[in-house]
Amino acid sequence: MVLVFERLLVSNTKINAKNISLRQIFDAVPRLDVKSILSMEPIGQELIIHGWVRNFRSNRFIALNDGSSINNFQLVIDFEKFPEEVIKRISVGSCIKATGKLNPSLGAVQKSELVVDTLDILGDSDPALYPLQPKKHSLEFLRDIAHLRFRTNTFSAIFRIRHAVAFAIHQFFNDRGFFYLHSPIITASDAEGAGETFQVTTLNLDKIPRTEEGEIDYKKDFFSRPSNLTVSGQLEAELAALALSKVYTFGPTFRAENSNTPRHLAEFWMIEPEVAFNDLNDNMDLAEDMLKYVIQYILSNCSEDLKFLNDRDQEEQKQKPQQERNEFSLLEKLDFCLKNNFERISYTEAIEILKNSNPNKKGKFQYPVEKWGTDLQSEHERYLVEKHFKKPVILYNYPKEIKAFYMRQNIDNTTVAAMDILFPGIGEIVGGSQREERLEKLESRMKEMHRPIQEMYWYLDTRRYGTCPHAGFGLGFERLILFVTGMSNIRDVIPFPRYPGNAEF
Repeated sequence: MVLVFERLLVSNTKINAKNISLRQIFDAVPRLDVKSILSMEPIGQELIIHGWVRNFRSNRFIALNDGSSINNFQLVIDFEKFPEEVIKRISVGSCIKATGKLNPSLGAVQKSELVVDTLDILGDSDPALYPLQPKKHSLEFLRDIAHLRFRTNTFSAIFRIRHAVAFAIHQFFNDRGFFYLHSPIITASDAEGAGETFQVTTLNLDKIPRTEEGEIDYKKDFFSRPSNLTVSGQLEAELAALALSKVYTFGPTFRAENSNTPRHLAEFWMIEPEVAFNDLNDNMDLAEDMLKYVIQYILSNCSEDLKFLNDRDQEEQKQKPQQERNEFSLLEKLDFCLKNNFERISYTEAIEILKNSNPNKKGKFQYPVEKWGTDLQSEHERYLVEKHFKKPVILYNYPKEIKAFYMRQNIDNTTVAAMDILFPGIGEIVGGSQREERLEKLESRMKEMHRPIQEMYWYLDTRRYGTCPHAGFGLGFERLILFVTGMSNIRDVIPFPRYPGNAEF
């Protein structure tokens, strides 16, 4: 207590020593998170800690976690010094506040432990009802209680890594002089032209206003026209890039695609840089540099969480038949992408490789590759990465018939300057292109694909007034989190997944 009193006097010289209350002295005791405490040398420091009980054994040892670390921190209490009613309230899931001294631990698991002097129960948790008892739970079960799954080791690790990846992406672009653009969430544009959008309206659906022709009278809607949730921020990012040179968006996107698969979400996040004066090769360089930067950042800053997820994945792999096991562990996969230059091949070269591959010849592909123009599936992409090249692959120059209207047409008039980056275990992770900057070419392509030229005057204006070559790409954030965490279902890497039939929380 004397040390605390002296520290308070040094830190606040305006306080009159005669008037210092015990409350002020108590407040001078530092409140630290578990991660910070685990890194300290235990020399009897007086500390305050808050967290949730993960385990309580022998009425003496409390395993506490506050989400700052994959590791729990041990509190030691003398149950004879605490009322019995307090001891009974210490249960898995309860939230507590403890003060005490940080001493060397007698056990081998951690170097320190807190010997508790005072303990307050901030929130009770009925052990008969709390669904997260200290045992292994299936991912399916945890999806049903997504509001509580943050408290498990697996999901706390995933969401700490998710934060770190987001930070690394912002840092990467900031350090390279990019400007972060907030593109609209509500828009009248369907960037890809797929028509799979969520409509936005304030009209009374029980009594929709109609025109004399019987059409919906959108003039009476909030925006006076049909509108929807965005499917991409790309087109708006292009507008900004043709003035600011280097921009990126990082925000939510929405697809009303009725795909109930482990790889699809109705609401997900996208990173979409756009760069003036870049061509397709520059675009490939930027995407490869960004992915390697993020992977290196995660390896350097999330080692404990990655090790936990790596060990978890290895245990799961042991339960699978040999032929279904992953070739790489999670850490090996990340190291694999970091240390190998990405192989760059044209779509045409890839088709020839796939046509002549053993899986294709022996009928093992679910979707046989028979001719040029085939839209590649995940099984084809993974074969190129994992079996043929054994490194990440960038495919470029795709047939224009299977790509969007805004991609730059090549001289051959059959392909466009598009590129996809393929990763092991996941297939396509990045899709991008050099954009069509030539007004007449763009208008011609829009007519071919039945895009509304007059409605998109704002997009075409950037080609009318000071056009220039430019390029960009889209990276599905959840796809990237799937890759760096080793999870197999995209619903497990976003806090509250949205998919057909589900919009809980």
